Amino acid sequence: MTDQIELTPTSHIVLGLLSMSGQATPYDLKQMAARTVGEFWTLPHSQLYSEPARLARAGYLTEQQEPHGRRRKLYSLTPRGQAALTDWLGTFTPEPYMLRDPALLKLFFGADLHKLAVVQLETHRQKLTGYEALRGQIPKEAPIGPRLALELGIRHERETVNFWDEQARSDKKKSRPA
Repeated sequence: MTDQIELTPTSHIVLGLLSMSGQATPYDLKQMAARTVGEFWTLPHSQLYSEPARLARAGYLTEQQEPHGRRRKLYSLTPRGQAALTDWLGTFTPEPYMLRDPALLKLFFGADLHKLAVVQLETHRQKLTGYEALRGQIPKEAPIGPRLALELGIRHERETVNFWDEQARSDKKKSRPA
């Protein structure tokens, strides 16, 4: 018998990463997430350690424990897990973009605009540079999904850099004596 559970975004991340890798330990999942979806989706690392066991109890994953040594647990997709991932990928819902940006909260509540803009401008320039460097490392034969996700990230960072640059320049002009 398998548990009936609600699949969460973390569940779908685990299912997706395992569909790409074949099998992995929770540590492997944490490493994969950091290099891939972690660039645009934050999740506590502890969830990547607990979620595979939850999914295995529900029949979405198989779990094999090494008989010797560190006795790590290796997880892989079951047919039920693959079907759940396929269903999720094929279900298109009008979910809004979730922007969870501490700088946006500070902006909203009245932080010093110039100081905030200067720090955010540098932060987003660095992120943009990193994304652009990563784009140069992706092989041409890589799946289109990760390439397009990276492209959207680059465009988002460019617009964010433009926004903070405008704020840094306009606020500086406002603060000059007449």
